[in-house]
Amino acid sequence: MNHQNLHVPLPADLHSELRAESERSGQPLTELAREAIRALLRKRKRDCIHRDIAAYAATVAGVDDLDPALEEASAEHLIEVDAENEAG
Repeated sequence: MNHQNLHVPLPADLHSELRAESERSGQPLTELAREAIRALLRKRKRDCIHRDIAAYAATVAGVDDLDPALEEASAEHLIEVDAENEAG
């Protein structure tokens, strides 16, 4: 595996917490740092996707783009399922 090095100066308290977690878990400091960076990047990616979806939804909210026949069939299906659930 090809690795690139990154020098990240840490405040003393954060370094102490990282070292304590390393000792507690038995994992090397570098592995804990990689895990934290991966988790942060995944979260930021999810947050960005969520913002993009929300922005798209806001632009199309209230737009009358459903096929009328499909909308009617869906409504009828939901009514039928609700009736079956009440009877069942």
